[in-house]
Amino acid sequence: MASNSFLEIKTTLSSASRHSLGVACGFAAGAWLGAAEAPTKLVTAGFSPFLISLGMVAGVFVARWTLPVMFKGTGYLLSDFRDKAHLIVWALLAGMCWAVANTLTVFAVRNVGLSIAFPLWNTNSLVGLFWGWLLFNELREAGAKDLAKVVGGALAIVVGACVLAYATSHRQEAAGSHGTTLGILAALGAGLLWGTMYIPYRKAYISGMNPLSFVTVFTFGELGTTLAMALAFDGGYRHVIVELGKARPVLFWLFLGGFCWVLGDLFQQYTAKYIGIGRGIPLSNTNQIWGLLWGALVFGELSGQSLTARLLVIGGSLVMIAGALAISLAEAPESEQASWRIALDRECDRYGMDPERAAAILHGDDPVARETAPRHWWEFLVTVVAIGIFAWLGVDAEKPGIPMNVSTLLALMAATLVFLVVCGRMLWKRTGFS
Repeated sequence: MASNSFLEIKTTLSSASRHSLGVACGFAAGAWLGAAEAPTKLVTAGFSPFLISLGMVAGVFVARWTLPVMFKGTGYLLSDFRDKAHLIVWALLAGMCWAVANTLTVFAVRNVGLSIAFPLWNTNSLVGLFWGWLLFNELREAGAKDLAKVVGGALAIVVGACVLAYATSHRQEAAGSHGTTLGILAALGAGLLWGTMYIPYRKAYISGMNPLSFVTVFTFGELGTTLAMALAFDGGYRHVIVELGKARPVLFWLFLGGFCWVLGDLFQQYTAKYIGIGRGIPLSNTNQIWGLLWGALVFGELSGQSLTARLLVIGGSLVMIAGALAISLAEAPESEQASWRIALDRECDRYGMDPERAAAILHGDDPVARETAPRHWWEFLVTVVAIGIFAWLGVDAEKPGIPMNVSTLLALMAATLVFLVVCGRMLWKRTGFS
């Protein structure tokens, strides 16, 4: 049968090729996840955190449907769902965790700022590392050198997070000590939820589900949960509608932030698929560097701060990133990959799947693409509708009423586009987005 994939898979990726692809996707994820958090600064303009989160998730929902349909088509997605139907509930659960975590990040940004909140919720790498070891045999049978990199990197992340938490005591007094404490707790809570969210990620990919299929289901969990929280905690249906009307001039920017998040999350999904969550998630947490750049250079968060506070923020961030890189550069040896295969076989036995087929997909092959029907005309319509929604919101968009350094903003966006083009091309050529 004709394939509906964007590009046919021609070869199975070698271990080294999978690792390099996963690392590249991790860096791209960091750039785009960092850019996506910039719109949360709108909370300082007086909008409810629940409204900010709902606006972003609406943009996420549109993007999570559009990109998979563009790259793979509805026939492919439906075939992948039928082939791994047991993963649908896991994808919905992951979306629910994401929605709560994303809302917590908005509270954190409001109370302690973007450049402080980022590293605190990036402790999700430690949580993901633990779950990867406990449930999916990551780091089992790894050599002493790789273990040293991972353990040393984990300790560096903890130390960096502590330094950054201490730096909050040097922030301006506008939020007050109570608000600062809540901001820290919100950021750490987001990290815990996001770290736990990676359990369904890894279950999906060792079972052979395509990341594009996974996020299509995932988005229903996140949108439904975010809407429920807005209705429950932000004044009910009527109040949410009124507030959305008031926020119409900035909804475009929130949708755009959601779209950027989807690009980053897709790269993160492929990172988790090809090098695991223990290595991939810390690598994607290089978004801390980007968060610091956005917060400090574009929004001027560190202006007026003492030299001590600035040194603590910068030093803590660098320590965290060094730890994340140490973890991510510890390529899994063959002995550890054999332990991964045990986890894969266990999942296949549990859900009645073919382990050889799942292993082939994990190595870059894509039998589902060869078995599904050609593309359909309505897929083009989905893309047009998505573009139309952004254009409709863009007509009434206004520049947010917060100070920004526009030249630095444009420079950062140009850099993230470079990551998109380079890493997107790697995924296309090597796997056909599989």
